[in-house]
Amino acid sequence: MCGRFTATNPKAILLEMVGEDEHLEIKARYNVTPGQTSTVVTVGEDGSRRLTEMRWGLVPSWVRKPTSGHRMINARVETVAEKPAFRDSIVHRRCVVAADGFYEWQRSSGGKQPYLLRLNNGVPFGFAGLWDCWRSPDGRALDTFTILTTTANALVEPIHKRMPVMLNRQQREAWLVPWTGSESIHQFCEPFPASAMEAIPVSEYVNNPAHDSVECLQAVPLPARQTLF
Repeated sequence: MCGRFTATNPKAILLEMVGEDEHLEIKARYNVTPGQTSTVVTVGEDGSRRLTEMRWGLVPSWVRKPTSGHRMINARVETVAEKPAFRDSIVHRRCVVAADGFYEWQRSSGGKQPYLLRLNNGVPFGFAGLWDCWRSPDGRALDTFTILTTTANALVEPIHKRMPVMLNRQQREAWLVPWTGSESIHQFCEPFPASAMEAIPVSEYVNNPAHDSVECLQAVPLPARQTLF
């Protein structure tokens, strides 16, 4: 799964996808957690790209109460088209979540060690996402999103069995193309190449969801006898 991520330089990817915007002021994020808002790129009915702040944890438009979001922070790309909560969104409401890293925790006899996983060239990327809009009885709108996951690559697998669907530039464009059938999903099932990524052990400071500062990225040495592989 993907339960925390970073977007320390989101403006770079957002400008690439949406174009120059003099009003674009996006705060760097070092520890985005479920229930918080983050910036996503969506496609309007007229085909134009839009930047939207949405809450992480998808709430389907048809549910009575918006309490399901904490359970729907992720959706498996292999089965997303079959799930009632996501079937409509996969057709009509895809999005790209601006990011440049994510955290996972490796379990060991000594506890859980957090790792920051990112591209080894430091370039930002995007997560494949879906979104939906839930409306309260009085008409208030709640826009929410989920991040798609796939099987882990060789780098991530020792830490966690799943990883988010990471999109390079060409894939970001392809992901936002209108739905053309289940075959269009298959190209996104392959995990991002492990050779293009790095896993950095970081301090337990990131464990606290309230912490959202550069200290979350602080690399630490692994304890003796503990290695990733």
